[in-house]
Amino acid sequence: MRTPAGSYPHPAVKVVDQIPSIGPIRAALLVSLLQTAHRFRTKRQLWAYSGFAVETHDSGEYRYVRGKLQRNRERITVRGLNDHNQDGKNLFKSAAICASSRPGPRHDFYGARVEKGMRPTMTRLTRARKIATITLTMWKKGKPLEPLRGRRLSVPEILSGSGRSRREMLGSRVSIRQ
Repeated sequence: MRTPAGSYPHPAVKVVDQIPSIGPIRAALLVSLLQTAHRFRTKRQLWAYSGFAVETHDSGEYRYVRGKLQRNRERITVRGLNDHNQDGKNLFKSAAICASSRPGPRHDFYGARVEKGMRPTMTRLTRARKIATITLTMWKKGKPLEPLRGRRLSVPEILSGSGRSRREMLGSRVSIRQ
């Protein structure tokens, strides 16, 4: 007897499952929610879809002053995060909370950011965005996460396996914030 096609595991679940703090259940939910990684060209598109993009409001970019049209110099107001996909947002946020609550390097990152004065909610948002970025990159490339070897590498370096630093990739004139 044949089993239904929906019962077979998706190949992307095996790749996404290897991300720390995702696990098999979150991986299966992510694959079912996002369907395919190639619908997102950049990480910011995934952030917007998952509800991690910053929403702004502008009532008018131009105004009339003495009969002439001038650009309005008022700042754009920030409304907060967009509210697109609650399931995806909750999934990445719960993975970020899980990563920051268990002992290890992710918990150390969380503690260091909070000690520097960053609000805990912003630290969790940063961690959720990083998990979303790693998920998207790994899913697109189909490669597992490689362990770090001595020095700190960025996500693209980890996934591509190159040994060059960010400064070498971007040029020596770029300042890098850590």
